[in-house]
Parts: sequence; structure tokens; C-alpha cells
Amino acid sequence: MMELRLRRVGNSFGVILPKEALEALGIASKEGEKLTLAKLPDGGLELRHVDAKFEKKLALLRDTMKRYKNTLRALAK
Repeated sequence: MMELRLRRVGNSFGVILPKEALEALGIASKEGEKLTLAKLPDGGLELRHVDAKFEKKLALLRDTMKRYKNTLRALAK
């Protein structure tokens, strides 16, 4: 478990992530990396790394699934 502290950044608050946390997220410690904070079904929160290539592929897959919904449903039988 890592202890983090909130710091004021303008009108918002920020958290400094230690190197170990960045390694656990699987990201390089480059400024400007995108992260998402996802709400879990149990009410908890999860910090995730945003992989732009993966997001692009996922959007393409979702579009394909939407366009071929009936075909995919028939194949699943």
C-alpha cells in the first residue's frame, strides 16, 4: 500500500504518483501520459493507463459489432 498526498494545483487538487505506482500501471514516467479514473461496480475506483492504440482498435471493434449485430447474433447460435 502506498500513501499519497493531495496537493493544490490551481482550483483543483493533484496527487503525485511515486515511481513504483507508475511501474505498476505499466507506463513510462513521461509528463502528459493519459490516465483514467474508473468507477467500479462495488463503488471503488481504479486508476488505469490510457493506451491510444488500444482505444483506437476498441472503437473500430465496437463499430463493427454495431454494424454486424444481427450477423454476430446468428453466428453465436
